[in-house]
Amino acid sequence: MVRKFLLFLPYLARVIRLKLRGIFVDLSSKVAGGASLRLTPAGIRYGSIRVGKSCEIGRGAVLRTFGGEISIGCHTFLGEYTIIYGHGGVTIGDHTLIAAQTCIVSSNHTVPGKETLIRSEPDILLPVTIGHDVWIGAGCKILGGVTIGDGCVVGAGSVVSRDLPPYSISVGVPAKVIRYRE
Repeated sequence: MVRKFLLFLPYLARVIRLKLRGIFVDLSSKVAGGASLRLTPAGIRYGSIRVGKSCEIGRGAVLRTFGGEISIGCHTFLGEYTIIYGHGGVTIGDHTLIAAQTCIVSSNHTVPGKETLIRSEPDILLPVTIGHDVWIGAGCKILGGVTIGDGCVVGAGSVVSRDLPPYSISVGVPAKVIRYRE
């Protein structure tokens, strides 16, 4: 019993360090070494990150707020090297599986005339909502402004650029619904 507690202490210290920086991870959740959770500023806003109960965030995962908010429900899994940029806000439901190397970006850029630098234009904030009991395959790209409904399955390598209805199964670039879960 004492040995288990001593093994838990480094993890507890890490969760406390995150909390002191404004990142809230439930004690029952696991954040792998090498995962990076940061509140990154956008002007004067830093945003927030909240991770619910019994979640698992894989090694090399990167969560950045850029002034927005990232909210992850309970019993959710983020695979290794998953990237989430929370500019416009990202909400992920309970019991969701997001496989390795998935990228979620909740903003976009305008395309100005050739006399204006693209970089000089402000981001367009586009929230991303991922429902409960969703399975997103490895290497997917989830673009800003989309809602992935409850119970969806998104095939590996898909690019989600439009909303997906609840319980749909979609694949491809761009992701298209091929059938529904029964």
